Amino acid sequence: MANQGRRLLDRVLAGVPAGESPLTHTEDQPARPAQPVPWPSWAPAPVVSALVDRGVAQPWRHQVEAATHAWSGSHVVVATGTASGKSLAYQLPVLSALTVDPKATALYLSPTKALGADQLRSVTGLGVSGVRAASFDGDTPMAERDWVRAHANWVFSNPDMLHRGVLPNHARWIRFLRGLSYVVVDECHTYRGVFGSHVALLLRRLRRVAQRYGADPVFVLASATVADPAASAAALLGADVAAVTEDGSPRAGRTVALWEPPLLDDLEGENGAPVRRSAGAETARILADLVVEGARSLAFVRSRVGAELTALGARRVLSEVDPSLASRVAAYRGGYLPEERRALERAVSSGELLGVATTNALELGVDIVGLDAVVVAGFPGTLASFWQQAGRAGRTGDSDALVVFVARDDPLDTYLVHNPSAVLDKPVEATVLDPTNPYVLEPQLACAAAELPLTPDSLDAFGGDAALAVLEDMTARRVLRRRPNGWYWTSHDRPHAQVDIRGSGGEQVVVVEADSGRMLGTVDPGSACWQVHSGAVYLHQGESYVVDELDLDAGLAMVHAEKPDWTTTARDTKDISVVRVLEKRSFEGVTVCLGEVEVTSQVVGYLRKLPSGQVIDSVPLSLPAQTLVTRAVWYTVSSGLLGSAPGGAGLTPARVPGALHAAEHAAIGLLPLFATCDRWDIGGVSTALHEDTGEATVFVHDGHPGGAGFADRGFDAVIPWLVATREAIAACACPAGCPSCVQSPKCGNGNDPLDKAGGVAVLDVVLGVVGERHHDVQHGHVGHDRSAATRP
Repeated sequence: MANQGRRLLDRVLAGVPAGESPLTHTEDQPARPAQPVPWPSWAPAPVVSALVDRGVAQPWRHQVEAATHAWSGSHVVVATGTASGKSLAYQLPVLSALTVDPKATALYLSPTKALGADQLRSVTGLGVSGVRAASFDGDTPMAERDWVRAHANWVFSNPDMLHRGVLPNHARWIRFLRGLSYVVVDECHTYRGVFGSHVALLLRRLRRVAQRYGADPVFVLASATVADPAASAAALLGADVAAVTEDGSPRAGRTVALWEPPLLDDLEGENGAPVRRSAGAETARILADLVVEGARSLAFVRSRVGAELTALGARRVLSEVDPSLASRVAAYRGGYLPEERRALERAVSSGELLGVATTNALELGVDIVGLDAVVVAGFPGTLASFWQQAGRAGRTGDSDALVVFVARDDPLDTYLVHNPSAVLDKPVEATVLDPTNPYVLEPQLACAAAELPLTPDSLDAFGGDAALAVLEDMTARRVLRRRPNGWYWTSHDRPHAQVDIRGSGGEQVVVVEADSGRMLGTVDPGSACWQVHSGAVYLHQGESYVVDELDLDAGLAMVHAEKPDWTTTARDTKDISVVRVLEKRSFEGVTVCLGEVEVTSQVVGYLRKLPSGQVIDSVPLSLPAQTLVTRAVWYTVSSGLLGSAPGGAGLTPARVPGALHAAEHAAIGLLPLFATCDRWDIGGVSTALHEDTGEATVFVHDGHPGGAGFADRGFDAVIPWLVATREAIAACACPAGCPSCVQSPKCGNGNDPLDKAGGVAVLDVVLGVVGERHHDVQHGHVGHDRSAATRP
């Protein structure tokens, strides 16, 4: 059906009053024809026959190109679009190796259990003789794990299990590691920031242990489209990687619509700000309309709570239209128990469920085909993720599909729906990771030394001089022992269990229903004070609970079932101090710095809000303060430039705090344009007089220990970043500040004080000084940085 995307869009617009269209832009993207090629001559006949029997008459060009690189012994990354058949690019060489060499083994790594389980089903379904594929992850029963170690020749796992279950026990995996021929790293673009830095060092540990047993595996990496995939994959692997980027698969046409929810006339938000209809509520209505049309649809929602609320909202709408359809909508998110996830995946794949509201847990390669529409509720942080989610629509290639991007009330989303080229025409970003971050490097070196003594000639793989400095410090503290031939782990207890490779801050906090003792789910420890503090509303499978007690020491949040008509939003206080300035640019009245900082934050209370956004009350909390040593980018402005001096901002002293606060919030919202991050990966502080700088200062800091590279990107791209920030504030039609420009959903001060006009004035004077004096030099550097490795 050639015009299905447009037809579905007309259906979801049918209930919108004339003249009030929420659309800011629509674009029809044409279909792409297939480029099939013959099967490679090196592929064994049984493998080709199995693939042909499963419906693959001929491979696409990029599949054979990547597979041939791998078969010839070259590390390779295949970076093509969603549903382009990247799986075949690694299945072909791996299955061929397992077929011709009975001692060969292979390891598959994915960032999520759902994706690993899906790929295991795909390989098992081929029925290739001699292939013994099995999963080895947190859901694998203990009784099966010995069989996997002893007999499996293709193990499907994830970085967490490789780190905790395989490498620390490598002596029990000798058979498998000795024959290790291929390692598949799927969806490698997701390995960014602190998690990506941990995985980069984890892969180096794997290569070192494999080489200890005489193996030198070829790595095959699969990625969504990213900028410079060869460089990104090489940074992750620590070795040269060939890149295959020309997509030879067919793609259905699709209609992409940018959608800005309307302002609500009768409601006011914090401090009287105008409020838009929430992206979640808008998405719930769109999802319900699509289900009524019989369109198989996914709605990607930013948070676990948001996914639950969107599914509830869609079911509520459907129960009024056609009650039989309400049961065909569900939520899917991380934190569910394994059996719940598997049942939902089956229901989605079979079409039993027509509409699913999901977090990015279904963004990755779980093989869900034939979807008619995708709704993206809020920008997912990167263009790579946006197109990965959008690519779920029209996966069968035989009919046009619909993609709707619904903007949240947020500076970045608002900027994007009013600047469609920033979404539709810009190259996607490269991944950002830093394996030399000492907060990542030290625990990884400890694990490596506990696996095998670290020798001087092995240090290059771990960062050379950076690794040596960390090792010397660990030796001085007697964490390691230095001997003539290397560094040795000193304790009987292995360090692996204490190393959190996902950067979530340690062991998960378990959410338990107090009356029954039933485990409902888990929450990252770094998020626990925000999400499951006493009094918080917690949602699970469409049911709501209220938290009775959060015990951080025990890692438990006790809850009871309740259906309040309000939600909760935590509030915190934050202080920041400069530890060390790493780089500094000085101008007349303005300095721009990159450095190490110490951030102390504490959740001090929460707001109870009605679904409309109206605040009921504020409840105080007593929770421990948390300290974070990380990296930040900051700029200072002299009092003369802020005041009434010629060329100054013309701000009275009373207006300065609100002006800086507005500029800080907007800068946090727009940094994801220039760094592969989400606003929840970063934070900020602004002050009219900071004790370490002696001037008015705006800080934006990474939210992970040691930094994840985001502040560095902000420092490198400071001019275009602040230009976009200024434009986002000035272009907003609200009179005095709203969530679309300068209000922040996570502001610990309740978005007070905020001075929208003052924020524009501050950015004008900063850009006037920094831009005029160094625009030519900076433009060359930043322009290159943006085209190579950042969003628009």
